[in-house]
Amino acid sequence: MPEYTANAPQTVAPGQNVPLTETPIACNRGYVCHRDGSGIVTLRGITNQCRARYRVSADGNIAVAAGGTAGAISVSLAITGEPLNSATAIVTPAAVGDLFNVHVEAIIDVPKGCCLTIALENTSTQAITAQNVNIIVDRIA
Repeated sequence: MPEYTANAPQTVAPGQNVPLTETPIACNRGYVCHRDGSGIVTLRGITNQCRARYRVSADGNIAVAAGGTAGAISVSLAITGEPLNSATAIVTPAAVGDLFNVHVEAIIDVPKGCCLTIALENTSTQAITAQNVNIIVDRIA
């Protein structure tokens, strides 16, 4: 059950991933790979079955970045660069800098012998501030 975090506030451009700067708990079995500072986490299909199944959850605080316009902003779990509509969080701050706590989660199947990348992506049309971001990966099957 690895955990990846980014506690300091950081500005994330539209369509970009939230960089994960710390690894409080690493995966010691090689099922999940990550390089500190990267927004991408790799899930590996190491299994004797047809697929490896993971539960990926992400939460954190988001706000409209300085210089932006108050309005709806969103983040989404993305698989291989494609945001999941079912794992999207949308909030509407009344003012720039107003933080909202968001949570998204998805079950992801990785075919045997394959790899998939996941990330928490800014799916807004403007830059956001992301703070106290936490991604946890559980291998469930």
